[in-house]
Amino acid sequence: MSPELRYEIILYWSRDDEAFVAEVPELAGCAADGATYAEALANVEVVVREWIETARELGRPIPEPRGRLMFA
Repeated sequence: MSPELRYEIILYWSRDDEAFVAEVPELAGCAADGATYAEALANVEVVVREWIETARELGRPIPEPRGRLMFA
């Protein structure tokens, strides 16, 4: 598994957006949505890669994935 896919992803249904939302808490502003759970997950994987690529290009720090951040 590539390192960029080791971040915790929180997936939930948003009534306001009428879509599934996938958020990556460790990467500020990193989120995506989709009509299905699988689509939201696939979309956020693309966004995570783009987030990391942009951070590298700008010379910004990239947090190390910490795994599970909180307990439900």
